[in-house]
Amino acid sequence: MKQLRYLTMAVLLSVSAFATVATAKNVVVPKMYMFGFAASFNDSIVHFTEIQAVDSVWIDSKTKFMAGRENYSYQLRDYLADKAQMPHRTCVVFYNQDRQKLEKEYLKMKRIYTTGRKKEKKKDKNTRKSNNDLRILSSSDFLFHTINMGVETED
Repeated sequence: MKQLRYLTMAVLLSVSAFATVATAKNVVVPKMYMFGFAASFNDSIVHFTEIQAVDSVWIDSKTKFMAGRENYSYQLRDYLADKAQMPHRTCVVFYNQDRQKLEKEYLKMKRIYTTGRKKEKKKDKNTRKSNNDLRILSSSDFLFHTINMGVETED
């Protein structure tokens, strides 16, 4: 009976120690590249922002997901609702620390919404066009602003 109690206690301690070690923390990355995409089911207008460098972005150290990414997409949604009078847009933010990888994703997304194809076909010489109205938001029109995801302590 005593051994069962000690064994149970040891298992609980090891599980709790493992749980505290396995939790990931948010860390600041000096620079992250990102672009925004916005579309609506009500019309064929599709918005892309240019690829922008954003300083001091928080990421999860374990999964490498950007913390607060929904807040960046809300920035784009609010801009389109307020400045362009286009409410109810579905906005997504694509991000990567490597600009070249993000540029490949950017070109792929633009190809999908201009030609309707995921990949370029070399044999097909006919230029196919999508029904989408593609609009690019320049950096002078819209900029992502850094969101502080750090925990603030009271003094």
